[in-house]
Amino acid sequence: MNQISPRNWRKSSYSGGEHGECVEAGSMSGVVAVRDTAARDAGVITLPAAQFATLLAAARTGALAL
Repeated sequence: MNQISPRNWRKSSYSGGEHGECVEAGSMSGVVAVRDTAARDAGVITLPAAQFATLLAAARTGALAL
């Protein structure tokens, strides 16, 4: 499991509703951690900040087939 503990976790603005599809992201030392709000103890996925920014840009423009 990754050993990163950001103090600035932010919940996605697209999270919500009653289906529990919520994620949070936090940054620390040039790394962004992403976790499931329903399973915070399950760990995090980490990405370098630049790659996380690229991922967000692709998601915002619809470039990802999700």
